[in-house]
Amino acid sequence: MISFRLPALAGLLLCVAAGTAKADDAVTIGTDWRAEAEHGGIYQALATGIYKKYHLDVTIRQGGPNLNQAQLLAAGRYDFSVQSNSFEPLNFVRANVPVVAVAAAFQKDPQVLIAHPGAGNDTLEAMKGKPVLISAASRENFWKFLEQRFGFTDAQIRPYTFNMAPFLADKSAIQQGYLTSEPYAIELATGEKPVTILLADQGYQSYAAMIATTRATIDAKPELVQRFVSATMEGWKSYLEVDPAAANALIKKDNPEMTDAILAHALAGMKSYGIVTAGDAATLGVGAMTDARWQSFFDFASTAGLYAKDLDYKKAYDLRFVGKGVKP
Repeated sequence: MISFRLPALAGLLLCVAAGTAKADDAVTIGTDWRAEAEHGGIYQALATGIYKKYHLDVTIRQGGPNLNQAQLLAAGRYDFSVQSNSFEPLNFVRANVPVVAVAAAFQKDPQVLIAHPGAGNDTLEAMKGKPVLISAASRENFWKFLEQRFGFTDAQIRPYTFNMAPFLADKSAIQQGYLTSEPYAIELATGEKPVTILLADQGYQSYAAMIATTRATIDAKPELVQRFVSATMEGWKSYLEVDPAAANALIKKDNPEMTDAILAHALAGMKSYGIVTAGDAATLGVGAMTDARWQSFFDFASTAGLYAKDLDYKKAYDLRFVGKGVKP
């Protein structure tokens, strides 16, 4: 009979356990801008140990004005990326780039038009025919929706360089913005809440804050993709419904320009407008996407001339990782 002294037996058992324990998978995600509340679910999943629970060792890389996160994803530098709107995955299909959306944290794109109160620009119908400050990139996305649905024309376009001084100086001005950003900055500067029209509430069907990965990763590691999506959506639920303090601390560490007030305002806006929890998320769970909505969005975009009618738009997304029950 072979016998062990207790210390020797304990050491053996520890060695066996160490050899069989599941190691956490190292994952890197690149966001679409500098750290902000719009990435709150990702930071919450990291800060509160949700990723760890799913055996993920996650690194978050901030985006910025000179970074192409999707390019870094396609090159294998990142495992996942955050894509800002539904045009981006369709653009990848058109360019034959194998990057695919696997979840949509935002059911509503936070794109807004902003006007001064009391200037007669309280509706999109009232803004028709009037000058609007928009960026060059916006001409090829939400502006097409405004043309189709509300009769806007290119003659209205004025250049927006993300400097709000022209808007602040002109009480008749109208400009683009992000629900959780420019309206608050304008309120601080003027002391008045601006007129803020969320395009998603006027029929604009783009998703936002989408999680994307490569087709190769989906094919080789579908279980990893599922864990990352599930953990991230659990992070969003926690950020919205529990306590965002842990995520906000990491956000401020990564982006010192963020303040508690800015983060609180952005979170309140996401909650009050149902940015994460509206639409299909109520029944299918946070991160939901559907064939019907993608088809509707593609029909609009192709009719606007942005894509060929025969583009295989279903290559832009993969629905197998959503609808797993992380309900708001």
